[in-house]
Amino acid sequence: MRGSTPDHLGANMNLLFVGFNPSLRSGETGHHYANPHNRFWRILHEAGLTVHRHRPEEDGDLLAAYGYGFTNIVARPTRTAAEITKAEYREGARLLAEKLNRYRPRVACYVGKGVYEQLTASRPIPWGVQTRPVVPGVLDFVAPSSSGLVRMPIDEVITIYRQLPALLD
Repeated sequence: MRGSTPDHLGANMNLLFVGFNPSLRSGETGHHYANPHNRFWRILHEAGLTVHRHRPEEDGDLLAAYGYGFTNIVARPTRTAAEITKAEYREGARLLAEKLNRYRPRVACYVGKGVYEQLTASRPIPWGVQTRPVVPGVLDFVAPSSSGLVRMPIDEVITIYRQLPALLD
């Protein structure tokens, strides 16, 4: 049975990772980026954002350890983001904007251009820091999706994520 993947949010977050929605595996386990084909945890470590490669089961620990939080634009687990409806995106964008306003992380990292496109109804979206933040005072950063379905070479993905540590210093 598919469950939910809880948000990990808190005051004074350094970085909030915002994904499309949980994978089926994440829905089953209750942990972010739990699909074994998802490269998220490898990317974080190799980009210099964590001191070692964490496991999905440790997602809740990163808030205390690094000030990293997790949420998604849509809460419903699916096999692919293509299964998300327009209505779910609209409602998710509204809820995400509320979370950003309430928690005000230093940086919001959108894990996939499509997440930011759905939130802002903007195109085209460049990688990296965005010029017009969704919430004033929160730096918006768009990074490639970490899904194993993404065709971009992993080294290119990691290079984009390597910009994040400097933004947090």
